[in-house]
Amino acid sequence: MLTEKDMVNDYLSSLKSSLTVYTTAISECSNPQLRSTLQQMRNQDEERQQRLAQYAIQKGYYQPAQQAQPNQIQQVYSQLQGGGQQQQQQNMKQ
Repeated sequence: MLTEKDMVNDYLSSLKSSLTVYTTAISECSNPQLRSTLQQMRNQDEERQQRLAQYAIQKGYYQPAQQAQPNQIQQVYSQLQGGGQQQQQQNMKQ
C-alpha cells in the first residue's frame, strides 16, 4: 500500500517529467495558438509543483538542499556569463 509520502513523491516526479515534455514541445511548436496553450499548461504545472513541494517540505517528505551562499551564486553567475560571452566570440569567428 502506498503511503501519502509515496504518493506525493510520485506526483512530484510526474510533474517534473511533464515540465520537461512541455519545454520540448513549446520549443518545437510553430503554431502560436498551440504554443500559447502549452505555455499555459506548463505554467499551471509549475504552480502545482511548487505548492506540492511546499506541502512535502512541511510534512517532512522532502528535504531541500541547503541554500547557496551569495558568493557561490555570484561565482556560478560569473561562470555562466563568461560562458555566454565565449560562445558569442566563437560564433563571431565562424
